Amino acid sequence: MIQMLRKRLDRKDEGFTLIELMVVILIIAILMAIAIPTFLGARSRAQNRAAESNLRNALTAAKTGYTDTQSYYSSTASLASIEPSLSWVAALSSTSKGTDQVAVTTQDGGNVVCLMAQSASGNYYAIEDVAQPDSTGSPFAASGTFYGSDTSAATVCPTGNTSATAFTGAGSGDTWSNTTTGAKW
Repeated sequence: MIQMLRKRLDRKDEGFTLIELMVVILIIAILMAIAIPTFLGARSRAQNRAAESNLRNALTAAKTGYTDTQSYYSSTASLASIEPSLSWVAALSSTSKGTDQVAVTTQDGGNVVCLMAQSASGNYYAIEDVAQPDSTGSPFAASGTFYGSDTSAATVCPTGNTSATAFTGAGSGDTWSNTTTGAKW
């Protein structure tokens, strides 16, 4: 019995050396340096898609209202009764970033609606729908849905179009197109 205890006491338990621990920490740091930027990029893209999705839902609500009255609603209360999950406002504010706020403006006697939102990553997105082109060709000569985006400042809704792709009155940094890819969505 005494010999068994003596063997246990004489046995040396070896741990990791400082070099081995430093190598493990270095490997973990390299993996984190690769993973964090990838995660942040995916998070930013998800935030942008959330704002785009809110705008698509807002456009559906606006078109629903248009079918009832043959004019887009400019009243945020009317739109809120159609789509209560969105927060309808007359203009985006500094508190709009990353919220479900959608700004709505109408033009051309209710034939045109412009919807704007800001993602949590700071990008601005907009959808403008021209229900019926103006019979005189001014200011809106072509009907359709147009998508806009800007990364630096609030997207400005066009005040007219001369064709399905040419716009007037949009902000200088805005990208507008009749396709989502052309508008950098």
